[in-house]
Amino acid sequence: MSGPLIGEAQAQARGMDPERLSVVSGWMDRLVAERKYAGCGLLIARAGDVVFDHATGLRSLENESPFQRDTVARIYSMTKPVTTVALMMLVERGLLHLDAPVSEFIPAFGTCHALIEGATDLGQTQPCATPTLHQLATHTSGLSYPFNPGILAAEMDAQDLIFRANQGPLAQVVDQVAALPLAFTPGARWEYSVSIDILGRVIEVVSGQSLAEFFDREILGPLGMTETGFSVVAGTASRFADLYTPLEGDAMALNEARVGANSLRRVDDNLQSPFLNAETYSGGGGLVGTMDDYLRFAEMLRRGGALGDQRLLSPRSVAFMMRNHLSGDIASMGPQSFAEQPMEGMGFGLGGAVVLDPARARCPGSVGDFSWGGMASTFFWVDPVEALSVVFFTQLSPSSSYPTRPQLKALVHAALTG
Repeated sequence: MSGPLIGEAQAQARGMDPERLSVVSGWMDRLVAERKYAGCGLLIARAGDVVFDHATGLRSLENESPFQRDTVARIYSMTKPVTTVALMMLVERGLLHLDAPVSEFIPAFGTCHALIEGATDLGQTQPCATPTLHQLATHTSGLSYPFNPGILAAEMDAQDLIFRANQGPLAQVVDQVAALPLAFTPGARWEYSVSIDILGRVIEVVSGQSLAEFFDREILGPLGMTETGFSVVAGTASRFADLYTPLEGDAMALNEARVGANSLRRVDDNLQSPFLNAETYSGGGGLVGTMDDYLRFAEMLRRGGALGDQRLLSPRSVAFMMRNHLSGDIASMGPQSFAEQPMEGMGFGLGGAVVLDPARARCPGSVGDFSWGGMASTFFWVDPVEALSVVFFTQLSPSSSYPTRPQLKALVHAALTG
């Protein structure tokens, strides 16, 4: 692998108990033995060095190929923090500001309408302000996702507006979203949405590059993330995992989720996946890559915007990005949507969640740790207080299938000794 390297160290030398870390390995092995996950992998870095890595199970049950540290996985919404880093890079260059309305860059958002309270059809709207870039980055824009409740989400589902890898040019899908009303007046609520996909298009317009080109030149390349991209990188297809679901129907149809008899039903074959040759560059959920690559990204955030001699953002911009940008916690913003994280005791920064109160979030953690996950049950967090960067990969959709994220955080914190 090329690019800046993250070292390896003994767990004890970095204040972690090896025996307690062995409990983490056993927990992962049990997830596989119980057929919750086909396979999974975990990297824990403390103070800049990897102190734990474990992979178990299979990346393809059908082909009996092992899930290993270098397995390529769909990270889905863990793409969002990468996109908001790109956004902040443009802010630092003076090319845009966060209070700018999105219509300055995407004319299709020039006239916006929001559904009235209690609307029963899409025609029941009122004029409203255009969402700002800040509202897009914090999921307070009024946009939604097809798997959320509500009539806007139902229409998005009917039009299949999910920004899959095979849905055509990004600009085209964004304009389809812009033709729909907003679920609520921008700023009124928090609702998980395709808003970061819209920001991806803004980045294309401002930079004059496709989102894939911008990522490669400005983020992935400088960080040495050579096995990450919107398409499976050449030479890594043999390590690309299959995607599974415990549901009978669509693996992302959360409103009609029905658990099937097979807890690991394959829904995306690694030999035929649209990620092999992506045509839609989804800033909200389009990247595939390896754990080591994503750890480089996480460590860049933990180190204040730089990895090795490559600086993407200033420390102050990263600190700003990882602060809570809501008026309270997510729960106080009246969410009616699916979310990758707890809502009580959790704020939201630019592209990821921020711990405000671990007790109210009911999960061990540090005030200020920054995290997000993906629909295939992947997860990462950065804890500046404990100097931790943690990356967990598996391939099971939806991510709400099992409570593995709080379990993992509890296990990792239980292993800290100094």
